Amino acid sequence: MGRVIAGRYELAALLGQGGMGQVWTAYDQRLDRRVAVKLLRPDRVGSERPEEAEELRRRFVRECRVTARVDHPGLVTVHDAGSDGDDLYLVMQHVEGADLADHLAEHTPYPWPWAVAVAAQLCAVLSAVHAVPIVHRDLKPRNVMVKPDGTVTVLDLGVASVLDSDTTRLTHTGSPIGSPAYMAPEQAMGGAVGPGTDLYALGVLLHEMLSGDVPFAGSTALGVLHRHLYEPPAAVRGVRPEVPESLEGLVLRLLAKDPQDRPGSAREVYEVLAPLLPARGGPCPRGPLDPTRPFLRPHAPWPDRAAAPGPAPAPALVIPPRPAAAPRPDVAGAVDEAKRLLGEGRITQAVDVLGSILPAAAAEHGERSPVVRILRKQYAATLMDDGQYRRALPELRRLAADRAADAGPTDAQALDFRHDVAQCLEQLGDAAGALAEYRAVLPGFEALYAGSDPSRPFAVRHRIGDLLLAVGDHGAGHQQLAGLLWDAERVYGAQHPYPGELRRALARQREVRGV
Repeated sequence: MGRVIAGRYELAALLGQGGMGQVWTAYDQRLDRRVAVKLLRPDRVGSERPEEAEELRRRFVRECRVTARVDHPGLVTVHDAGSDGDDLYLVMQHVEGADLADHLAEHTPYPWPWAVAVAAQLCAVLSAVHAVPIVHRDLKPRNVMVKPDGTVTVLDLGVASVLDSDTTRLTHTGSPIGSPAYMAPEQAMGGAVGPGTDLYALGVLLHEMLSGDVPFAGSTALGVLHRHLYEPPAAVRGVRPEVPESLEGLVLRLLAKDPQDRPGSAREVYEVLAPLLPARGGPCPRGPLDPTRPFLRPHAPWPDRAAAPGPAPAPALVIPPRPAAAPRPDVAGAVDEAKRLLGEGRITQAVDVLGSILPAAAAEHGERSPVVRILRKQYAATLMDDGQYRRALPELRRLAADRAADAGPTDAQALDFRHDVAQCLEQLGDAAGALAEYRAVLPGFEALYAGSDPSRPFAVRHRIGDLLLAVGDHGAGHQQLAGLLWDAERVYGAQHPYPGELRRALARQREVRGV
């Protein structure tokens, strides 16, 4: 009998291992089924201090919880997550089939309709993932499985986000998590990542499937990253003339150096791929692991839910009964219940409690009452802690506007709300919007914390630098972080960990750029 994780998952066979952990097949003793278990060690990803390891554990469970909310047939199902001794564990659906790296090696040259079918399915997955929002950060052939029925499943969603957190900076290595061959320029420079980062990796995958090799290779990781930044990719039709021109054009757009020159969304990429998919009603493929098998268009991204609905039919004329008097909302009870749930780690339920009581409290006490503002503040904070940035954003904008109207735009709480707005925008992939918000709050933070706590304005300046890198302004981003390093050394001293982190990041940027 092998090691049993969490008193339930018996490890059976080692599938693979790397510097950050291991992946095992395992047996779920409770539900009598085979699963996959990923084990991670915090001390192997740069979290040597106990407080950092504990923060990584907390964030790991949170990210797994957010990941588990994504409901899509092309995404591996998350069953469980937690810690067992020194290990973090993630229990996932056991996926039969071959990973895309092996599939490519077994089929050379890879049929271009297969490449289209794989890419289209990946677009559908990314469309659902980015709507949460989550950025995969490490899309590569080893993280894509081709199942016997031809469907594609994406692995390791959310794990790279934990190991390379922009907010907690747990790695302290100066190096981004990811695979150099598939890494977007903004990720290579250590900047903020967004949906466009995953689309770039998708472009690398498409190029590899069509041409037989990644667009940028080299003998060292730095050499590869430098080529991502400065060299154009080779045209795939030079190797495979039968590849449609529209497909080659899409690959080149996905591999644009500037994120803003790439397609705007995974759904947009899907729409370009859709006309190239196998025709309806064709013969069913007989070969194993044929990714064209699923296609009649079952995995297309959903239409934009924000689109205006069509006209509703006229309702029948009915006389409604007199409504009963609504009970007065128990705001204090709801807040107490939410605090209890938060204390037990049941964040999603706390969100539901606060969200259900807020409209009734606003109707009872008025939108500008202190009770409603406190409730809205707790609601927004809980939404952010649950990773629901899209829902938190309008609440935070309302809080920021109301507080600024009452106390002025430089009020500490108004600035904090706007800072949280910037965080939401960044998580939603709006780098330009987040950059504008961070720049707007920076003067207020610098005035507010002058001579007391420079960590808040320093953190904002750091985000500005990373976002400048993310939007492709590498020179301005490097200059921003260099100025921050000078000030951090003056305040903290050259031996403090924070200036050391900045020095490593700047040195790595210079190496990648070849300066």
